[in-house]
Amino acid sequence: MSVDDRRILASWAADRAEHVLAVFEDATRDDGRVRAAIDQARSFAAGDLDVAEAVRRRGGEAGVAAREALTPAARAAAYAAEQAAAVAHMGAHALGAAGYAAQASRLAAGVEGDAVARAEARRQVAAMTDAVADALSRLPALGENRSGPLGPGRLSDGHVGYAIRAIQELLEDH
Repeated sequence: MSVDDRRILASWAADRAEHVLAVFEDATRDDGRVRAAIDQARSFAAGDLDVAEAVRRRGGEAGVAAREALTPAARAAAYAAEQAAAVAHMGAHALGAAGYAAQASRLAAGVEGDAVARAEARRQVAAMTDAVADALSRLPALGENRSGPLGPGRLSDGHVGYAIRAIQELLEDH
């Protein structure tokens, strides 16, 4: 995926993570690591941060914040930011940001099942520009490619995987 495509996706992914930032900040006061990862994704998207520096950082501090989070919803929100910051490395991480944001919304709402994740997927697809939809449509379906973030692993499991699959299905109709 081109750098320009990754910049477009980084902006969209940052919006997804920012949508659930309050979930993290409400649970964890005075911890700026997750917001910093979102800011990093926005800096990369704007061209203010070069690829090498963005890849070196990759939002790792947001990942640490996720592992230290006090609630599952806060953990998912922090992982959404980590994934958004990692888009500079691989565009597929944008779907990880969206999946974790959907998970954070579901957990914050205290709802079981996939209804919230499906609603979040619809909202996220509706918020896409044509350029974002085009770039995401060129990614392999979740679980089809064994390498990279869309292979088997964290993003393909549970509600996060369900949300990503829902987004990819909805993109077919976009």
